[in-house]
Amino acid sequence: MPEVMFKVKWPDGRIDDCYSPSTIIFDYLKEGESYNVKDFVELSSQALNLASERVFKKFGFRCTSAEAQLSKIHANAQTFTPDQSVVCLSLE
Repeated sequence: MPEVMFKVKWPDGRIDDCYSPSTIIFDYLKEGESYNVKDFVELSSQALNLASERVFKKFGFRCTSAEAQLSKIHANAQTFTPDQSVVCLSLE
């Protein structure tokens, strides 16, 4: 499966390199777009859960890397208010 790396900039200026095991992330996030934290968490959750499900359908197990990435996103998001902005800097 083609994996995708994406960079996000959190409201405090910190930049994280993130991972998706599937190009499905392109259907949920757009490079250069700004999302409030709440929307970013919802969109990335949907995308990474679907990506993990695609891995399951192909290989018979869910993608632990996608699930770990999602846990990291949730943990980071808790340090901000839901209306602060997260920017998707790149999707590669």
